[in-house]
Amino acid sequence: MAVHSAAERVLAGLDPEQRSAVTAPAGPVCILAGAGTGKTRAVTSRIAHRALTGGISARHVLAVTFTARAAAEMRARLTALGVGGVQARTFHAAALRQVRYFAPRLLEGRAMPELLDSKVRVVTLAAAKVGLRADRAAARDLAGEIEWAKSSLVEPGEYVIAAAKALRDTPYEPTKVAEVFAAYEKIKRGNGVIDFEDMLRAAVWGIEEHPDVAEQVRGQYRHFVVDEYQDVNPLQQRLLEAWLGGRDDLTVVGDASQTIYSFTGATSSYLVDFPRRYRHATVVRLVRDYRSTPQVVGLANAVISQARGAEARLRLELHGQRPPGPEPDLRIFTDEPAEANAVAARCRALIDGGTPAREIAVLFRTNAQSEAYEKALSEAQVPYVVQGAERFFERPEVRQAMVALRAATRSIPGETPLPVAVVEALGAVGWAPDAPPAGGAARERWEALAALVQLAEEYASTPEVLPIGQAAAVERPVTLGDFNEELARRAAQQHVPTVEGVTLASLHSAKGLEWDAVFLVGLSEGTLPTTYAKTPEQVEEERRLLYVGITRAREWLWLSYAVARSPGGRARRPSRFLPQLDRSGGTERAGAGTVRRTERRRTQVVSCRICGATLLAGADRKLGRCPTCPSDIDEELYERLREWRQRVAGAQKIPAYVVFTDATLTALAERKPGRTEELVAIAGIGPRKLGLYGDTVLALVGGAAVDDVCPQKSFENSP
Repeated sequence: MAVHSAAERVLAGLDPEQRSAVTAPAGPVCILAGAGTGKTRAVTSRIAHRALTGGISARHVLAVTFTARAAAEMRARLTALGVGGVQARTFHAAALRQVRYFAPRLLEGRAMPELLDSKVRVVTLAAAKVGLRADRAAARDLAGEIEWAKSSLVEPGEYVIAAAKALRDTPYEPTKVAEVFAAYEKIKRGNGVIDFEDMLRAAVWGIEEHPDVAEQVRGQYRHFVVDEYQDVNPLQQRLLEAWLGGRDDLTVVGDASQTIYSFTGATSSYLVDFPRRYRHATVVRLVRDYRSTPQVVGLANAVISQARGAEARLRLELHGQRPPGPEPDLRIFTDEPAEANAVAARCRALIDGGTPAREIAVLFRTNAQSEAYEKALSEAQVPYVVQGAERFFERPEVRQAMVALRAATRSIPGETPLPVAVVEALGAVGWAPDAPPAGGAARERWEALAALVQLAEEYASTPEVLPIGQAAAVERPVTLGDFNEELARRAAQQHVPTVEGVTLASLHSAKGLEWDAVFLVGLSEGTLPTTYAKTPEQVEEERRLLYVGITRAREWLWLSYAVARSPGGRARRPSRFLPQLDRSGGTERAGAGTVRRTERRRTQVVSCRICGATLLAGADRKLGRCPTCPSDIDEELYERLREWRQRVAGAQKIPAYVVFTDATLTALAERKPGRTEELVAIAGIGPRKLGLYGDTVLALVGGAAVDDVCPQKSFENSP
């Protein structure tokens, strides 16, 4: 009865599609899960439900994904559902664990080779061997090309033909890359080291060539789950097939519209072809988006609805489940510095308005775009974190802090509350919990150490979760020693704490993350899509990048591009992927999730006087500012203008809006024109109204009382 009720609790709160995925019969299951549709909940609930109903044993499940963070999230959710013992790991971690376990048998007593953390140093040596002087950037490009080849099961002698077929944009002439590739492999073997692809290949070789290893691995793992299946490369797929050994108890989860890593060898073909490979597969589509507002979801649908190619066959139309929110906000700037400064100012305003900095992200196509935003945010004193730049636990200040925390276990009494102990220990490296320094490197350092304090507070308040049926442990306060062990575990898994700051990230590194407010910047032709996207397939991947960026936003979404790269530079066109920039005319909204369209006819360019963005809508052009920029209205002047308008309208027996609309009065009270030229610059004040009311309005703006310019009886005899 208890097991039955636990299984029922797993199903509670699932939507109909999620429930179908969870209760699908054993065998091949393909879950097509759109962004924000609860795929992690669905797949962990499926594992838990099968385990709690006795269909499978948790210890026979292997769930693989692509990041340590996603694997940790899977394990945490399964534990919370009352199911322990499931192995949830990345492909690399699972392969490494198996290779290490079987190394004595496979290597016949020889020591397991050292695993390279990075290819760059060896690639630099290999390039020199074949007569190339590769700087660090060139070495990284060569390393990426070698990684693509090995992930695609391409050998050095096959590289030139394979690169041509794949239309690779190679860093050097392909035959030269092949020479570097061959030299790299030779240097590795000579030094007794292996890279990550070698380790995956070793896991495949161990199973395919050693029946005893295959029997043991397949006896241990009988049920498989693969997350982000659209990102699997040929080498990973071969390892999965080795694990399966012809069996079909396999659940895959993916979204073809989020296929953005083909340059690394990843391919969505395994996801697209899954129903053909497994004719009796159950296919479930998750389309209810719980992450984003309907406005954000609508724009995402509009962008991806134009997709073409194989991935488009599995395109999902999402349905937003959250309450309505603001429309996506389009901004056009004269140049990139103006764009960056406006983004920084808006980030400052959001933070001042109560949005945590960690819930804001600025996303761009290339890492090179980061510098302008780092500078602008620093000048605006906005804290920021560069995603994917330097690993958290490899930062010098964090490593120094961890040394100080270990040393403090000998000097701080054990009964000291953990957060207090951590703050005291960090004092040894110059950190204090008072006001942080201004933006820049010093602020970033302070925020990194503050993240350790926040992590200590969370760790001290989180009870240990034990598997069902195990006796409850005696509660005791967590110690500094416990916390040091937790930090060491997180460092090993790169499970980083949250740092308080606006996230700066490339669209690729933002995959799998989400924020309340997202800025998508640099959306111009040549940047997104990049000039390197020459084939239809490459262009479609660029479209999917924008789709991924849009679906990172929960509520507030800003899209912008600069007409020129630098002040006075050559003009560029907006990205072709932006449906709201369709030149079909009009400024009306085309439905939920779209933003204003530009006008076909030539009109005077009007910029926001606060943030500098080009204004498109008539009301915005009249006000001279974006609707989301702060108003600087003179309330007293606005009331005098309203009283004057009422008197004029009454005397002339016309509606008040015929004199001036509310928007025009607001624009007058905000912009406070002092000369005729400034007055006619406000949309809605043409030659006729200038002649009728111009002098009077200028007098009112100058401080005149309504009675001085418009006595009560002055219009009594008007026709």
